[in-house]
Amino acid sequence: MFRLPFALLALVTFWGAAARCEELPDADGVEAVELFTVPSYCEGVVFDYEGNGYVSWGKTITKFQLDGTHETWAETGAPNGHKIFRDGTHGVCDASGHAVLRLSADGELMEPWSTECNGVPLRGPNDMTRPNYGSSFYFTDPGGSDDKNLIGTVHYVENGVTYLIDEGLAYPNGIVLSADNTKLYVAESKKNRVLVYDVHPNNGRHVGERQVFAELPKKDESAGQIDNQPDGMCLDAAGNLYVAHYGMKQVQVLNPEGMLIARYAGGNLTTSNVAFGGPNMNQLFVTGGLGAEASEGGVFRLDLGVEGFGVLILRP
Repeated sequence: MFRLPFALLALVTFWGAAARCEELPDADGVEAVELFTVPSYCEGVVFDYEGNGYVSWGKTITKFQLDGTHETWAETGAPNGHKIFRDGTHGVCDASGHAVLRLSADGELMEPWSTECNGVPLRGPNDMTRPNYGSSFYFTDPGGSDDKNLIGTVHYVENGVTYLIDEGLAYPNGIVLSADNTKLYVAESKKNRVLVYDVHPNNGRHVGERQVFAELPKKDESAGQIDNQPDGMCLDAAGNLYVAHYGMKQVQVLNPEGMLIARYAGGNLTTSNVAFGGPNMNQLFVTGGLGAEASEGGVFRLDLGVEGFGVLILRP
């Protein structure tokens, strides 16, 4: 019998029509298992076509294995959101570099993917997502924005050109594209909500007006929660959206209609990012800071047993 190698099995494209709707496990039955820690708050978790994981912290991008062993892969200025393309190159949002960087499969810096839009320099790219084809991608740039200074933007990059998708946002943060490439979800951190845009199926530059997909729960200080800002996000094969809710120690799950259907302890106080991985693509990996101030960062694994959505990554 022909069997897909681990790389293809773990990072396979799931289409909405073929996705299996699996029941989410009860929160009480899911434990956040610590894989390893790094010296400071971490985020930007992603997996490559071989199943290696990567997280960003400080100036460093750390490469890790599923058993928690890890090593320094690259150093940039302030790496954050991270995606990997079909040719094996990496895209990394870097706020200090005011750019979406491009790195080789070995972690060497190449020409940046994006440094400006319509002649205006980027302020501080944060996170990115890509379709399941080509080398185009979307990214958020929240640099300098908050709920009073609405200058956050969302962008699309195609053939080396950066386009403005939306502006006037209060810290656009996590971003993820649906499996069929027709819905773009953006976490608007300073308004504690998730936005959604309709995307033209044949032209990623054409998106509809922003809509509010979900208003998220507010912090409960009696439970030790210190903030309520949605951060990184990912999807499962059924189209449920997993939101790392910064300051709430939680990953919250929204169904395709935007209803809150589950909450899982993320292991981190300042929960920052999430990605499905593992040999069966049914483990959720979570990053963040262990404490409120300048504390260690931690990478945790939640064994959900729910099939995640991932983009097939192949070398040409």
